[in-house]
Amino acid sequence: MTNSAPHRATPDWRLVLLVLAAAIAILVIRAVIGRAGMPFFADTDDAMRMVMVRDFLHGQPWYDLTAHRLNTPFGAELHWSRLVDMPIAILVMIFTPLLGPDTAMIAAGYVWPMALLGVLLWFSALLANRLVGPEGVLPALVLPVLNPAITAEFTPGRVDHHNVVIILTLATAWAAVESVRRPRFAIVCGLLAATALAIATESLPVIAAAILAAGLLWVFAVTKAATMRNFGLAFAAGCAVHLAIFRLPNRWFEAACDVLSPVYLSVALAVAATFALASLMPVQGRWQRFGVLAVLGGLGMGLVALAFPQCLHGPYGELDPWLQANWIAGIVEAKPWAASVFELPAYAIAVGIPALLGTLVVLYRLWRVQQGRAEWAVLLAFVLCTALIMLAQIRGARLTVMPAMPAAAWLIVAARHRYLAQPRQVTILGLAGSWLAFSGVVLALVVTLMVNLAPGRAQDVAQARASKEPCLVPAAFADLAALPPERIMSPIDLGAHIMLYTPHEVVAAPYHRNQLGVRDAFRFFNDPIDDARAIIEQRGIGLVVICPAMSEVRGLADRADDSFAALYAAGNLPAWLVDVSPTGAVLRTFVVLPQ
Repeated sequence: MTNSAPHRATPDWRLVLLVLAAAIAILVIRAVIGRAGMPFFADTDDAMRMVMVRDFLHGQPWYDLTAHRLNTPFGAELHWSRLVDMPIAILVMIFTPLLGPDTAMIAAGYVWPMALLGVLLWFSALLANRLVGPEGVLPALVLPVLNPAITAEFTPGRVDHHNVVIILTLATAWAAVESVRRPRFAIVCGLLAATALAIATESLPVIAAAILAAGLLWVFAVTKAATMRNFGLAFAAGCAVHLAIFRLPNRWFEAACDVLSPVYLSVALAVAATFALASLMPVQGRWQRFGVLAVLGGLGMGLVALAFPQCLHGPYGELDPWLQANWIAGIVEAKPWAASVFELPAYAIAVGIPALLGTLVVLYRLWRVQQGRAEWAVLLAFVLCTALIMLAQIRGARLTVMPAMPAAAWLIVAARHRYLAQPRQVTILGLAGSWLAFSGVVLALVVTLMVNLAPGRAQDVAQARASKEPCLVPAAFADLAALPPERIMSPIDLGAHIMLYTPHEVVAAPYHRNQLGVRDAFRFFNDPIDDARAIIEQRGIGLVVICPAMSEVRGLADRADDSFAALYAAGNLPAWLVDVSPTGAVLRTFVVLPQ
């Protein structure tokens, strides 16, 4: 097997730049040519991010995270972090004098994800170089850009926070691995974990892995007490600082389950107290140390649970049960990996197999190789925690891919050594197979070919996504943007783009903090038309704008016979809705007449 001694030298930056340049060229060409005529900010989160950035540039205060044109006329506070808004806003400010405000947003949409991709590849190279050695750097650079879970989050136009969280996941894992031999890196690890939490609670599996790794290091080696203590104190301090950055002082004690708040600060303080107290106890046996952590940690988490029982069901625990059953449950990305294999087979296989295989490789390497076991055990914590989340929700794959890259690099290097020692057909196949097994793009192509031979639900999902894209290009909103500002009822997935490309206000966009607006949108399209009219009057809606390809227009299975969805399908909308859509318009616009 390959030499597994630790490596501290930095990787060859020229190789990193070469792979980055090739990746950028491919992604930009694909965006310019492959998606010509398609929306640049295709995802509703990207559109909403640019809405928040633009409002911030126009004077909305740092601490004001309310989308004032959402949930009209009331507004809706989002749970996003200004830490992501700020660099994008700076890029837009730089480009605006040169390109104008609209093109400046596009330019920022190119530069930001490409710059983040460079950071990601550098950390991937650092971690592979540390765990595998210089030979492992190349696969750790190439394989991420061959994985759909990564390229989807670093493609031009992807300005939401997920790519930042992916980087922080990898950086936290790297710092945790480094802390095995250099205890001061535990401080870096704690601060990175706190920053990941400040940006999104989707980082919770990563934070759990960092806590688990720090604690188990001490359990297996009493000399790691300082390392464990440094992590806990840095994590708590980082969370406190980020809470001050995120909220005004009069809201520091406002509990929330879906964002950094006293709930998660209490967890961080419990971790810090547990690690600090445990590190000072003269406990020698491993089981005794494990017991100390279990008791102290259990007491700390128990107190947090007693103080904030509303968060025991997770970040979305306080969401309207009807929305959980009829909205969240229908989101493909929120479904378990096993279910996604049938609905999004190409993506599920392409991101799932490398992640699960990486877990097995780490376990095998821990079993067979003694050198560097502590570092690989730390990596295992990150791989396992993120893989479990992926199995529960397929969108978790974006977090588990990068921690699995050192495992992929180790397997490829080991296969290469075996081939060089015995250049036979079987070792050639082993080397090729080790590359292909972690090459998500290749796996996706194979699965897509198989799916095309046996069409079904998977093709339906893909076609549904593609059919609504013409509704999201800027040109589709040109006529609507020319109208005086109005309050609009629209499908949920159309709301963010209406706010981005027009001056209008909307009822709904797909954010759980706007559950009142989302619920009213579902009611408008599915309840009896008289109830829909009541919602219109309550909110003062002047226009109804729809994209016929969006699912809300077709309605739920149990829609009312006289609902908007049913009446629209029958071509029998009430007289108080007048179609004023220009000829050939992709979006259909209806003026609401008084009764």
